[in-house]
Amino acid sequence: MTTSPAVRPQGLALLTESRQIVVVALPVALYVVALTLGTSFATFFAVGTTVGFTLQRSRLCFVSAFRDLILLHQGRTLKALLVGLAVGSVGFAMVMSTIVGDPSTGRMPDDAHILPLGITTVLGGVLFGVGMVLAGGCVTGSLYRMGEGYVGSWVAMGGVLLGLYALNRTWNWWWEVTISTSPRVWFPTSLGYGVSLVLTAVLLALSYLATLWWERRQPAGIPIPIRRALPAPPASVADDVRVALRGVFRREWPAVVGAVVISVLNILLFIRYRPLGVVGEISRWANDLGSLAGVPVGVLEGLDSLAGCAAALAEGASWFTDGFMLNFGIVVGAFTGAVLAREFRLRIPRQPQRYVQSLGGGMVMGYGAGLGLGCTFGAFYSAIPSLALNGWVYGLAMAAGAVIGARIIRRLM
Repeated sequence: MTTSPAVRPQGLALLTESRQIVVVALPVALYVVALTLGTSFATFFAVGTTVGFTLQRSRLCFVSAFRDLILLHQGRTLKALLVGLAVGSVGFAMVMSTIVGDPSTGRMPDDAHILPLGITTVLGGVLFGVGMVLAGGCVTGSLYRMGEGYVGSWVAMGGVLLGLYALNRTWNWWWEVTISTSPRVWFPTSLGYGVSLVLTAVLLALSYLATLWWERRQPAGIPIPIRRALPAPPASVADDVRVALRGVFRREWPAVVGAVVISVLNILLFIRYRPLGVVGEISRWANDLGSLAGVPVGVLEGLDSLAGCAAALAEGASWFTDGFMLNFGIVVGAFTGAVLAREFRLRIPRQPQRYVQSLGGGMVMGYGAGLGLGCTFGAFYSAIPSLALNGWVYGLAMAAGAVIGARIIRRLM
């Protein structure tokens, strides 16, 4: 007995709906489990899941922000990030003003990403920029692409672990030679919150204008208008809801929406805990894996005095931490978004060169992230809103590294 053609689409639709229900239930179930372990665990998992989902739906990739501007003269993603940084800066200023009412006293908010500014900031940013272009994703981008099924991103994350482990083996030398004596420049100390916000807004506006200028410096070509058939108007309220949900789960979000959502999440997390950052936790994983392999890193000097993405937890401690829940949540959120949008699939590189490139780029990126005390999230996207000079220096150095990485890519092609 054969199944009629009319039954097959209906059965397929039911199968698809069942799969979507299971996928949505996964993060919900994990959140309930995290809640039993502690409120902070659940909070960081929820934020991580939302961040991963947002990054996946908006395709908000820090690598493409710099790479596309350099190679293709397209600044869509970078302009979105600048808007997000503006939103984050206003929110961070409000949070920090409740922590340190009078910044002229020299006191700084402990959890803000106000980091030592020196040669390590520049070198770390350059290495990170080179590595992220070679690897095809920054650290956060690799996390969310792992959830999408990119095997190359899993290889790149292995390289990041190796790079962070190598940095931690040399950390004490860097600390003694330069980091321990490097200043921390926080604009409100000498300018106050109001002037610091105006200065940050001016710098962001100039960066936006510079991006527009670079986009027009070499036209990408004449756009060809494409006529599309207009969709039929919704027949009922249920259809309205269905169309709206399809826009959230199926269609790509504007990059600026993703950037603003990430900034709002960053502000909310800072109000109760600390700003976003993923490298410190991964650095701790590298140290623990080294200990399991019989080559422990040992005591890392000065980490207890640093904010940002420092591997502050001692070796041998539980792997289930706030940072673990955040990073794991990013992978889960990206996986959820990819499956709901029917975009998840295993993407296995066919060329052996791609594995070498991902691993090598990840190692360079990991060393730079450890040296600069953060990645695109911790040392850039959370540092500039912290009204700290190190965020701007790291961002410029990262852009320079992206230029170098793009040139290397061109030679490899």
